Amino acid sequence: MSHPFKEARSSNAISRFQLFPFAALSASYFAHIGFFNPYLPLWLKELGFSITIIGLLTAVQAATRVLAPYGWGWLSDHTGKRVTLLRFCAGAALICSAGLWVEGGVVWIAVVLLMMFIHTSAMMPMSEAALAHLVSSDQGFDSHRYGRVRLWGSLGFLVTVFVAGAWFEHQGMQSFPTWAVGSLLTLNVSVWWLPDRKEVAHHDAVKPSVLPVLRQPRVQWFFATVFFHVLSHIGIYVFFSLYLDDLGYSKTMIGLLWAVSVAAEIVWFFTQSRWLPLFSLSAWMLICSAAMVLRMVLTTWAAQWLWVLMFAQLLHALTFATQHTVCIALLSQQFPGRLRGRGQALYASIGYGVPGVLGALGGGALSDVFGLSSVYAWSILTAVIACGCAWRSARAIASISVTPNDA
Repeated sequence: MSHPFKEARSSNAISRFQLFPFAALSASYFAHIGFFNPYLPLWLKELGFSITIIGLLTAVQAATRVLAPYGWGWLSDHTGKRVTLLRFCAGAALICSAGLWVEGGVVWIAVVLLMMFIHTSAMMPMSEAALAHLVSSDQGFDSHRYGRVRLWGSLGFLVTVFVAGAWFEHQGMQSFPTWAVGSLLTLNVSVWWLPDRKEVAHHDAVKPSVLPVLRQPRVQWFFATVFFHVLSHIGIYVFFSLYLDDLGYSKTMIGLLWAVSVAAEIVWFFTQSRWLPLFSLSAWMLICSAAMVLRMVLTTWAAQWLWVLMFAQLLHALTFATQHTVCIALLSQQFPGRLRGRGQALYASIGYGVPGVLGALGGGALSDVFGLSSVYAWSILTAVIACGCAWRSARAIASISVTPNDA
């Protein structure tokens, strides 16, 4: 039987022209994320908020990922109108972002961020579900084509994280709201380029349920691995810019360090079809969690040395890019057909929603008492737990012995 990462070939092979709109969406979405997530904490700091309040406000994004993606995923599975829903979410997020121009206190900013994130948090699960369907066939998940699309997201992130860093270094953070509106406007343009293909909507009495899938030990350990792996990553997503700022790095250098990690993931996405067949899905999950342990150790105790921090950022190729592709491949196997949207939504909720809330709130509390470096010290422990869960997941997969390749 073929390896799950071998390029899928079929009589209905898709052309690159069918993938261009998805590449544009990925590029514009992550271009928005590339400036928003790294520099939101710095903008909030300039507004005079404490680390605890910054943690609370950044946790709003993660909080919306707990329930919102599943609701949108259920709706997209039920109606089959994924593209229509993506367009609605992009437009609503753009309108809400205009609220960042209004000078307000903590409550106002929290409400604006909440309304924005309710809509943007649903976009990637729905587009990933549509893309996974497009690049999968009866012969498996086409990691080559998926990587070619996903690398455009990394390129979008790379450009804005570097350019925005240089801009904010020289112009200050007051233009942050304008960047938010402009990037979401670009996202809206790309969403309307997507072909409006409607999947068949089913309204029969017997509806597929995710519960039988979630009862499988291999699925439970998979989500446990993702939970603790991403929880380890939250220190990077939420506090990394503040951490570097406290260490004396300039905003330009902060942008450069973010760019290094994204450049590493671009190289990986471009070449991943060569390397992924070397190991099974479960083995890659364990490798990625082990790399996370190393990355957090270096970030905690050696961040004052630029070259060590650069190496730690290069590990992003494993701790994010490889781990993400492996997760999408596993989800496409475990949640097929009409479960696809809900599987992606569960991945967003369990993998990024709950860990994001816990990481942002817990990290803020830890930072106030012990300093920002304590966030990364704690992440070492959660990364070790992720390794244990990945090992148990591999054991669960081996025990069912469906195929020798974790199919």
